[in-house]
Amino acid sequence: MAREVWRASAGVALGIALCAALASAMPAFGTIHLALIAPLGATAVLAFAVPNAPLAQPWSAVVGNSLSALVAVLVLSFYPGDWAAPLAVGFAIAAMMAARALHPPGGAVALLAALNPGPVLEAGPFFALAPVGLMTAVLVGAAILFNRATGRVYPFRQTGEKPTEVEEIRLGLGEEELAALLQTYRQSSNIGVADLGRLLAAAERKAANHRFDNVSCAEIMTQQLVTVAPEADIRQVARLFRQHRIKSLPVVDAQGRLAGLILQADIIEALTASKLDLRIVGRVPKITAGSIARAADRSTTTNTPVGQILNRLAVQGTETVTVMADERLAGVITRSDIMQLLLAEAPDRKTA
Repeated sequence: MAREVWRASAGVALGIALCAALASAMPAFGTIHLALIAPLGATAVLAFAVPNAPLAQPWSAVVGNSLSALVAVLVLSFYPGDWAAPLAVGFAIAAMMAARALHPPGGAVALLAALNPGPVLEAGPFFALAPVGLMTAVLVGAAILFNRATGRVYPFRQTGEKPTEVEEIRLGLGEEELAALLQTYRQSSNIGVADLGRLLAAAERKAANHRFDNVSCAEIMTQQLVTVAPEADIRQVARLFRQHRIKSLPVVDAQGRLAGLILQADIIEALTASKLDLRIVGRVPKITAGSIARAADRSTTTNTPVGQILNRLAVQGTETVTVMADERLAGVITRSDIMQLLLAEAPDRKTA
């Protein structure tokens, strides 16, 4: 916690110092001139201290501050009376919300302009460009560099960015449903849809771990495995499926490393390929286990809690989850293993 405080404080100080140095070094160009304004301090706190907050993102900061300044100029141009300050702030908030660029310091920009209208009216609409827009952009640019240099992501999310570890999210809720929840509880300005999804998924994983008392995959996995070598013929693969009544067959090389996983459907697909005539199957090039195996790129580890793989088996239709110990195959987990765990923990029930 202390480290985060010092990092945020150093970032805010650095950003404000950079803006002050730029303002003092740049000469004025007509009505456009750079200067420090008080709301930049609030923008700096958001951009450096809470860079993952929706209201701190570059679009909200730059557009929100600039739009608020422009609205204040328009209000003062038509009505410089006693009610100019509340009108400027109110219209600025409405404009920011309409532009999906809500930024709390934007209200302070509008209030500052209304309380000191002389220089603002003299600069006119250019007030929104400089100092407000340009100085905010400089501050946001400094925040991007500083946060990335210190290991934090800012901007927090890029458009079209795919969430990581999608297979672990077990919500069953789409983006529209999550957005509706935020709207219902009036939290859309405080947290994004992706953030809410991550929080709920993390809560479900915790709940699943508690449900299984943190049982690890190593405790329930099947260890006595039937495996096949990558060079094994498809006939041998089919014989193993028929003999052992299994649903999946790991392909393991001589060093015990997992090379892939074969399901019954993979054998059928290989034998019914468009270029393969079953009547001349003996004359076609040899079909091996390695050639029909699917990549085992969604393996888990022996110390992974069982609750974290439920989504793969329940929602995403995965039949078998391979369990690795370092680079070697340690076992597999199927839905049957999960059912046995549930039955083992279920209390005895009296029947009527």
